[in-house]
Amino acid sequence: MDDSESDEAASDDLEAVLSRVRDRVVPEPAERERLRAVAGELVERAREAIADLPVAADVVQVGSTARGTWVAGDRDIDLFVRFAADLERAELEEYGLAVGHAVLPDGHEEYAEHPYVKGTHEGFDVDLVPCHDVDAAAELVSAVDRTPFHDAYLSARLDRELADDVVLAKAFLKGIGAYGSDLRTEGFSGYLTELLVLELGGFVPLVESARSWHPPVEFDPEGHAGETFDDPLVVVDPTDPTRNVAAVLSAANAARFQHYARELLAAPGEALFEPDDPDPLDSAGVRGHLDRRETTPVAVVFDAPDLVDDQLWPQLRRSLDGTIRGLNAHGFDVLRAQAMVGDDRAGDDSTGSVRAALYAELEVAERPAVERHEGPPVAVRKHAASFYESYADDVDPETYGPFIEGDRYVVERERAFTTVREYLESDAAGDVALGAQVERAFAERDVLVGDAVATLAPTFGTTLREFYEPHP
Repeated sequence: MDDSESDEAASDDLEAVLSRVRDRVVPEPAERERLRAVAGELVERAREAIADLPVAADVVQVGSTARGTWVAGDRDIDLFVRFAADLERAELEEYGLAVGHAVLPDGHEEYAEHPYVKGTHEGFDVDLVPCHDVDAAAELVSAVDRTPFHDAYLSARLDRELADDVVLAKAFLKGIGAYGSDLRTEGFSGYLTELLVLELGGFVPLVESARSWHPPVEFDPEGHAGETFDDPLVVVDPTDPTRNVAAVLSAANAARFQHYARELLAAPGEALFEPDDPDPLDSAGVRGHLDRRETTPVAVVFDAPDLVDDQLWPQLRRSLDGTIRGLNAHGFDVLRAQAMVGDDRAGDDSTGSVRAALYAELEVAERPAVERHEGPPVAVRKHAASFYESYADDVDPETYGPFIEGDRYVVERERAFTTVREYLESDAAGDVALGAQVERAFAERDVLVGDAVATLAPTFGTTLREFYEPHP
C-alpha cells in the first residue's frame, strides 16, 4: 500500500470513528425537545418575575444548550436577565437575585463578578445571571455582559452540521482532559471551541490544523488586527477585539490538544472521546512507586482556604511555584511538583474544609553542613573588595575562606538547612511567595517526608495516580 492509499485508509477509519462517536455524543431529538420545553418553562417564569419589578428587563437563553452545541447528557441551562446599561450595580444585583429566586425557589446564590442564582429544575442545572443590556461588547459594565453577544454571534453562523462538529470537538476535548475554562483546568472554553470549529470549518479541519501549530498561533475571525497578545493560542474575540478568548488556556493544554490531534489522525479511535476516570492510588501503590524511583517525596499539607476553585487554584499554583524556588535555592533539587486538593473537592466548586498539599519529589534531600558561595572576580575592584571584607573578619569557624579559585573570591559557609524537613518546618519556608490566603493556612502545615507521604493516599489518591502515572 503506497502513502496515498495509507492516508485514504486512515481517513476512512477516522470517518467511521467519528460517525460512531457522533451517534453517541450528539443529542437525540427527544433530548433536544425535553430541554427546549424545560427552558421555555423557565423563561416564562423569569418573564413573570420581571413583570413584578419596578424596572424593565428581558431574559435570554444563552450557552451551548441555546445553540444546540451541548454534548448529549449535559444538562445545563443558562438564562441571562438583561437590565438597562445605566442601572446601578446594587440594583442590578437586587433585582437579578429577586428574579433568580422567583424562578428557582430552592436555588442558592453563587458569586462570579456579581451574585447570581444557581439551582436545579426538572433534572437540569440552571444558572440565572443578571447582566447589563449594553449596545456592544466593548461597552460592557461587567464581564458577564458580553455573553449574550457571544451567543448572538455564534447562533447566526453555526448551521446544524457545524453545530454537530462542535459537539464532536467538545467530546474530544473532554476525553483528553483539556475542556473547561475554569482556573483549575485552564483548558478550552465552550465559546473558544465553537469559534475554532467555525473559523476552520469543522472538527476534522480543526485537528488537521492543530497538528501543525507552531505557537503562538493566532486566529482573528473578524480581522480586527489591533491588540497584541502574549499567549500560545490567540483567538481574537469577534465581539470584543481587546480580548483573547484563549487567554485562560495553558501552554500545557494547548500542547495536549496538539498531541492528541496528531494521535487521532494517525490512529483513529473512540477511546480519545471518552474521559479517563482513574482509580485512586492506594498507599501500597504510592510506596511501590517510591521504591522504584528512589527519590525523596515531600508534602506540605494544610487546610485548603474556603474559596471557590477559580480563587483557590491560582493561589495554590503561586504557592507551589514559591515553594519550588525555595527548595531549589536551598539545594533540595526538585524533580517534579504538583499542587493537590483532596479528592472530595476535585472538579467541584463547592466550599468547605478540605485538605490541600504542595507535593514534590526531590533528587536531593540532605545537604552537607557547608555551601559554596562565589564572589565577584578579583578584577572587579569595588565589588570584590566589598565581598572580601565582609568575610575576611568573619570569626565563624564554619566559614572557610575567603580564598581565590580561578579569578574570583570564594567562601564556603555554614548552610542554613541541611535537611529538607528542617527547611520546610522553618519560618523560611513561609517567606517565599505564597497565595495570600494560602499563607495563613500554611502556618498550620504538616510536613511529610519520604514514605510518610503514602498516608496521603486516602485523601489525594486520584491526584497521586496522575502524578505517578503521567501521560500527555
